[in-house]
Amino acid sequence: MTAESVVVDASVAVRWTIEMPWSDRAEALIRSKVPLIAPEWIVAEVANAFLDAVRERTDRVQRALDGLEFLPRWFAALMPAMGLRHRAMACALELDHPVYDCFYLALAEKADCTYVTADERFLRKVKGTLYGTRVVHLKDWRE
Repeated sequence: MTAESVVVDASVAVRWTIEMPWSDRAEALIRSKVPLIAPEWIVAEVANAFLDAVRERTDRVQRALDGLEFLPRWFAALMPAMGLRHRAMACALELDHPVYDCFYLALAEKADCTYVTADERFLRKVKGTLYGTRVVHLKDWRE
């Protein structure tokens, strides 16, 4: 991956399909043509978020199914998690945060690129750390 790539997590990818705060910024990220990357299990995380969205509003079923169909196409690469596991665990221990979010951070480090998220809890964890310069809130992302 190049420095021009951007790691996005499920909190961003869900907004490509389900209208939420900052969905417009998520859509701008896709339209920017910046190569987007993520660990491959983002598909499972997004599917789970879609399930929650459908439970909340049943009129979202077809939209969620369409979103699952298109999701892999929006990425330049979906990366295997196996090679990220040790670094992700180290980050999780250091930040005292769930390891699954730290896989995105580990990928951003490995690819030497920015990690864009709408996960405010994670953003609070990295604020003031060395990771804070690599992680950007979706609302603040600029190409």
